[in-house]
Amino acid sequence: MTTHLLSLGNFTKEQLTGYINRAMVLKKEARAGLRHQQLAGKTIGMIFEKPSTRTRVSFESAMYDLGGQVIYLSSRDTQLARNEPLKDMARVMARYVDGLVVRTFGQEIVDELARYSSVPVINALTDLFHPCQILSDIMTVIEEKGPIEDLKIAWIGDGNNMANTWIQAAAIIGFELILACPEGYDPDSDILIAAQNQATRPITIVRDPREAVREADVINCDVWASMGQENEQKEREKIFQPFQVNSALLAASGPQTIVLHCLPAHREEEITEEVLEGEQCVAFDQAENKLHIHKAILEKHLIG
Repeated sequence: MTTHLLSLGNFTKEQLTGYINRAMVLKKEARAGLRHQQLAGKTIGMIFEKPSTRTRVSFESAMYDLGGQVIYLSSRDTQLARNEPLKDMARVMARYVDGLVVRTFGQEIVDELARYSSVPVINALTDLFHPCQILSDIMTVIEEKGPIEDLKIAWIGDGNNMANTWIQAAAIIGFELILACPEGYDPDSDILIAAQNQATRPITIVRDPREAVREADVINCDVWASMGQENEQKEREKIFQPFQVNSALLAASGPQTIVLHCLPAHREEEITEEVLEGEQCVAFDQAENKLHIHKAILEKHLIG
């Protein structure tokens, strides 16, 4: 098992499904009232340059539920804002805590922290990847639809960090993935090409969202403008309007399709109120599963 979790690309299918299978067990045991304490005496440092509700609360709850402790640091609480070398921060923090959970902008930040840290570094989001989120999404898909290898997953919208990570997952686990993105908003080309060369089932880009969702088992979407892209919001609203996940698009797929959204959702932008609150949408089950997948990740990386 790789010490750090920086992207899904560093893992095997067996390792990724191991996280998910363990999360399902922990979820079942928690609902049965079993109290977990396997991380008692352990502490994680959470360094969040990008604020979050779901990711922060789910990681903190996961750690506390496993008997551990949490130290939360925003950008103003660390030397990142004052340009301390990352290698210095990594080596000092590793002497205080048993693991680092980092939510930041550049992938190079988590990569360098991991290079110098003697404790595990977990990527809780960068502009390039969002590995923990996609693991919880896949867990949700399996709970709802069965083995994901048999399914067709459609991604609708921006080729962002979520899309990049879905591409990695498709190549490693082996499911069909079709992404509908506007021209000029494709996923990272290097990640896409590498995944297509590795994949056993198709990973394709199209421009028509109706083509993407045809016979899809899962429709997945995210906000049109991610954190740090607020100045592009108005322009993106015009470009992405044809990619809205609405009742017409869902009808083009069929009643068997489930809808994912990693939240927070901008209702009536990337997804309509009708679809988000509809029976085919599992976004809130998906949000819950972040807690359970984070437990599995913390357990694996902090104690093996």
